[in-house]
Amino acid sequence: MSPRPSTRRRFLQNSALLAAAPLILPSRVWSQTSAPSKRLTLGCIGMGKQMKGHLGAFIGRDDVQVLAVCDVDTTRREAAKKRVDDTYAKKTGEGYKACDAYNDFREVIARKDIDAVVIATPDHWHAYIAIAAVKAGKDVYCEKPLTHNIHEAVELVKAVRKHNRVFQTGSQQRSSKEFRIACELVRNGVLGRVNSIHVSFGDPATPYKEPTEEMEPGLDWKMWCGPGPLVGYSPFLCPRGIHDNFPNWRKTWEFGGGMITDWGAHHIDIAQWGLNMDGNGPVEIRAPQNWQTAKRGAQLVYADGTVLTHVKGKGVSFYGTEGEVHVNRGKFELILDGKTVHKFWDKEVDKTTSMEREVTLTEREYLADAKIKLYNSKSHFQDFVDCVQSRKRPICDVEIGASSVIACHLMNFAYRYGANAQWNPTRNKFVGGGSSKWLTRDKYRDGWSV
Repeated sequence: MSPRPSTRRRFLQNSALLAAAPLILPSRVWSQTSAPSKRLTLGCIGMGKQMKGHLGAFIGRDDVQVLAVCDVDTTRREAAKKRVDDTYAKKTGEGYKACDAYNDFREVIARKDIDAVVIATPDHWHAYIAIAAVKAGKDVYCEKPLTHNIHEAVELVKAVRKHNRVFQTGSQQRSSKEFRIACELVRNGVLGRVNSIHVSFGDPATPYKEPTEEMEPGLDWKMWCGPGPLVGYSPFLCPRGIHDNFPNWRKTWEFGGGMITDWGAHHIDIAQWGLNMDGNGPVEIRAPQNWQTAKRGAQLVYADGTVLTHVKGKGVSFYGTEGEVHVNRGKFELILDGKTVHKFWDKEVDKTTSMEREVTLTEREYLADAKIKLYNSKSHFQDFVDCVQSRKRPICDVEIGASSVIACHLMNFAYRYGANAQWNPTRNKFVGGGSSKWLTRDKYRDGWSV
């Protein structure tokens, strides 16, 4: 993973300068309970729409301090810097200019005064930046889908374990009560033998084919493309400046993985949590009929025979011999013996109740004496901060995030290659059908290889 020599020299020069002149903050920075020396210091990398919410959550905390923001778009990074400085200025009651803005993420991870980084770049950058960060001794909060391909997932887990870092994957549904309770119902046998799961999300990825457009100054396009191919600029991939939409790079094979990795990374993650498949995965991939044009129907099969199918449905649906449970964000439905027991799905229909009420009643009635209680995180960010302090593994540790994204990549193979193949989830290798060539990029560009 070595950058080109000229870039490497600049990186080392910056590292030396930063190490020689650490940022020193006055003890009166703001008058909350956490002293500056006790705060978790963060660098935020990738200042788009997803980071907008993350940044707001972190700068609102008294036990966290954001020292750096990084983006290849000048407007985005300067706006993020101003947001941080303005927020902290309100806390101090005076001018505050301690947040720095960078174009190159390596300058962020070189800083000795930064404890952890938050990564919300496009998917094709996740693995490279995260591996570089843990090698530099940083703890990491990285958005899902964790990696662009299976090889990167395997290498990232190795790096995190080797350097003993705390790593939280941004699969926030694990920290939502409705998903945890749905999985506890499955794990405790309330539904009987679960043999079918439906996951609902959008279409597979397609090759990038947009025409090149003229680009306004202020974007480091070569850096944006990074490990991926150097294609012509298009706002389809990277809208300029501040925008309030999720860009379409995620729909492409070159930089994302379609909705299979985008939303599939959420829902397949929950399916595997319910199946007790964290750190494990399916053993078989089944392509849909007419796979060249199909947008639904791919299947993953687990060792116990459970079949997970990509459908147009309700989010995540577990079907058992005694009942079924459907769960999505803010939605929950439990059906036992063919009768709806608890339900909040449509706020216009279910007006007399709430999701919180139905989930709480379900827990009281069916899980009061449950033998299996899953990791209970009420906040994904709080869980990360707590684990950085305790050095315990968080609710969506790197190995969990890796196994979930690997399952997503396997499903993508069903649509891209018509794969009907057998898979070994402990060795991360095909054992029948498939090709090892599918596991990584054909080529990493400009030395940004993983």
